[in-house]
Amino acid sequence: MFKLRKGRFGFAVRVIAVSHTRWVRQKLSSQHDHQHVRTVIAPVLRQYSSLHCLQGDLLRVSGPNYGIPSRGIGMVIARVLRGALKIRYLLLGGSIAGGSALAKTYEQWRDALPDAKFLEGILPSQEDLDSIRTSLISYRDKIKEAVPDFTLDPKLKELGESHYDQLVLWFKERLDDAIRAAEEEKAENAAVFSDDFSSDLTQNAISFSAMGSAAEREREKAELLRLRQSQIEEELQEKTETLTKELQNHTRENADLKKRSEANETIREKYESLQEELMEVQLKYQKEVERLEKENKELRKSLMLKAGDTTARKKIKKSLIDMYSEVLDELCDYDSSYDTQDHLPRVVVVGDQSSGKTSVLEMVAQARIFPRGAGEMMTRAPVMVTLSEGPYHISSFKDSTREFDLTKESELAELRKEVELRMRNSVRSGRTVSHEVISMTVKGPGLQRMVLVDLPGIISTVTTDMATDTREAIRAISQQYMSNPNAIILCIQDGSVDAERSNVTDLVSQMDPQGKRTIFVLTKVDLAEENLTNPDRIRKILAGKLFPMRALGYFAVVTGKGNQEDSIQAIKDYEEAFFRSSRIFKGGVINSHQCTTRNLSLAVSECFWKMVRDTVEQQADAFKATRFNLETEWKNNFPRTRELDRDELFEKARGDILDEVVNLSQLSPKQWEDALSKKLWDKMVTYIFENIYLPAAQTENSGTFNTTADIKLKQWADQMLPKKCVEVGWETLEDEFRKFMECAKNSKDHDNIFDNLKACVVDEAMRRHQWEDKAADVLRVIQLNALEDRSVNDKQQWDAACKFLEDSVKEKLQSTEGTLREMVGPSTKEQWVYWCYPSEDQKKRAAVKAELEKLLISDYTHKNTLSYDEVTTVRKNSQNQGVDVDNEFVRETWHPVYRRHFLRRALAKAYDCRKAFYAYHQGLEGELGVECNDIVLFWRIQQMIKITANALRQQVMNREARRLEKEIKEVLEEYGCDREKKEQLLTGRRVMLAEELKRVRQIQEKLEEFIYALNAEK
Repeated sequence: MFKLRKGRFGFAVRVIAVSHTRWVRQKLSSQHDHQHVRTVIAPVLRQYSSLHCLQGDLLRVSGPNYGIPSRGIGMVIARVLRGALKIRYLLLGGSIAGGSALAKTYEQWRDALPDAKFLEGILPSQEDLDSIRTSLISYRDKIKEAVPDFTLDPKLKELGESHYDQLVLWFKERLDDAIRAAEEEKAENAAVFSDDFSSDLTQNAISFSAMGSAAEREREKAELLRLRQSQIEEELQEKTETLTKELQNHTRENADLKKRSEANETIREKYESLQEELMEVQLKYQKEVERLEKENKELRKSLMLKAGDTTARKKIKKSLIDMYSEVLDELCDYDSSYDTQDHLPRVVVVGDQSSGKTSVLEMVAQARIFPRGAGEMMTRAPVMVTLSEGPYHISSFKDSTREFDLTKESELAELRKEVELRMRNSVRSGRTVSHEVISMTVKGPGLQRMVLVDLPGIISTVTTDMATDTREAIRAISQQYMSNPNAIILCIQDGSVDAERSNVTDLVSQMDPQGKRTIFVLTKVDLAEENLTNPDRIRKILAGKLFPMRALGYFAVVTGKGNQEDSIQAIKDYEEAFFRSSRIFKGGVINSHQCTTRNLSLAVSECFWKMVRDTVEQQADAFKATRFNLETEWKNNFPRTRELDRDELFEKARGDILDEVVNLSQLSPKQWEDALSKKLWDKMVTYIFENIYLPAAQTENSGTFNTTADIKLKQWADQMLPKKCVEVGWETLEDEFRKFMECAKNSKDHDNIFDNLKACVVDEAMRRHQWEDKAADVLRVIQLNALEDRSVNDKQQWDAACKFLEDSVKEKLQSTEGTLREMVGPSTKEQWVYWCYPSEDQKKRAAVKAELEKLLISDYTHKNTLSYDEVTTVRKNSQNQGVDVDNEFVRETWHPVYRRHFLRRALAKAYDCRKAFYAYHQGLEGELGVECNDIVLFWRIQQMIKITANALRQQVMNREARRLEKEIKEVLEEYGCDREKKEQLLTGRRVMLAEELKRVRQIQEKLEEFIYALNAEK
């Protein structure tokens, strides 16, 4: 044997054949290779491996193909002849002995090898493995169909894959080692057998070289083969046991998985059945509760009817929710500069437009109380609804005493109209939504106690019939209510539309990112079940995994079938029937406690009262501190002034104004008549002088004078005088009333905070006041009768008439001289004393005036008009003095000049007539040369004024003062109801501070009362 190669699969042996004589000859010829020659083995007839006898293909690998070289017949004959001639006996003996020894050794080695057939009974065949694999795959498919959500335990999967990978790696390593060993051996054999052996050397080598050590080497080789075989057997045994155990483990695991899947299927069936039973029990419980509530309602009604008037007289104690609602009503109008914000809890209902939030609120209130619309905005202002339990299902507004019976459809319709009307009235100045809160109360059996605020729906598009800022206004209102850290946000989402179209979820997530006070409500679940093909989407919504928001709880409700005429009971029945038969509910998508509006109302009420108990005392402490600050400011700024809010100040002003009206009755008749007479004469003096006295005085004799005066007086009395006198009476009444108001301002206890209010009330009342229409007709008759009387009966009346004429003429003369002074400018004395000079126009007026006075001196009884010749004369005379004027300028200057001349004549005549009474009485004026027609005319006018003043005084004192008082009261009533008007007229820090102080005290007292009742209930 030349070489022994060891691989991982066993030992491989190569034997030198007899044809390699050339290489042997060369080796024998060299002395240094003598040692190698000793190792040459006698030729063997075949090649083999230690595992050649194994059955099967489990561990067999293909080695290199070393074939036995073929030899020709001629070569064999030549070699036989040559050997026979030289060393024939040695060659023959060595060949026979070496061949028999080699054959014997081979037989011993082969017998010593163990039988590997035992592996056939241990390892399964390939067919068995394929059948097991097929059965496992089919079994896996069955489990997968039975349990859709089943997945193999990742640990088991990793364990099986790891063992399989180790086995494959082991086989690959063995195969690679065997291939590498074969390739190395082939390369070495090719190098060894590269030269030829000579026939002689071959003969000699075979004969003696291997005979001594062949047996010993064969034994060593057999021993090594046995050791390697034992190692291989041990490794195979270990691998077999490991594979067997893993297979058994996988089999057991598959059996456990099958049992587990069957158990899961059983549990799922039990869960669905339990869920259905729970829903049925819940519905049964709800119906039983409703039945008991109806019985309770009837019992309470009967008790109240039996109690009769006795129970009605007793003071009914307010419930907790009513007390809490009163606090919220106070806070709705509260506006403080001290930043004491309203953080009391309330349930804020928000959602997209037409998402069903109003329907949810109606289901909670168990009445269709809100206006209905098809796709249009119906909620235009915040509506605060206070729900409380009561024997009767009724509703009422905060500012009204009327109660609507919600069990009657007619009153429900009236309630909806009233709500819609209040919403439209709250929207002003072209806006679409309003911040004003509409507060209403709903009482009924079985209602959960809480306060809900329904807000306008959030929109994404502003239509043409809306204000341009409607979208921003709605978002501002929603953010204002949701910014309260203690408000419960009831987020309403329409389940029938795509989740991506939601606007409210983003807004809610901004206001409450942690979801600590948000309750999510999915409406229209019946439509969602019809439209959605994947129920998993609804499960994600109700699990809080679809929308970018968090919530305390998630609920699914059904608010009707889309018919606005359905009653609440019909909607409840439909909701119960839907959840009883819904595949979403049966499939375990939602739990029973997440369904129906009743469960929703219970959860919201519980969360609401928990928030109230946790925060109401903090709010009370905040208002207590605010009250202390306001009281301190009042004491420092108004130490001696009583705290009066705007309403109390208005009531005080009302009393002051009405007191002044009463003071009108304290005026004496003489005071009224004097005031009326003076006012009458002031109103008619100009007309009398210009239109009656002056034209009558232009006549030539007394008869014509009287005739002209009578005509003028009658026309005046018929047309203008009565109405003018009525106006005088109204103005006199106003003047006297304002005098009393001015006197009140000068009193010591006057408060100027009422001045604006009093002035505004008086102005409005006088503007509305109208004198009675028949008063003018009565005055016309009286005045005509007075003006027709020309007889002066006694000397006293004559003297009074003379004095009246003198005073009137003097007054008129003084006024006329003032007019002339303005026309002609300052006199010479005034120019020297006051250093004032006339203008050019005044100089012209003075020159024309001098010429006109010359004309009047020349003709004392001149008429009141200038002829053309006279005008031309005056103009030319003025031009001669260097003053160029026109005719119109002359006539304008003439009127005041002649009026002064006429008044001086009248005054002189009045002086002359003072002692002519007896001549007048005897009819001797003409003989004495005295004409007293002027005195008689003014006596007639004086008598008419006296009679008119008397009639007006009676009218004022008997009727008009009372009518004025009534109108002032009406104005005060209107202003008292108009809060904006009071805020406009009663202003100042004192008013604002008193107003805030009163409001804070009311809120604090109500909060303390509520906290006391809340603790008592605990």
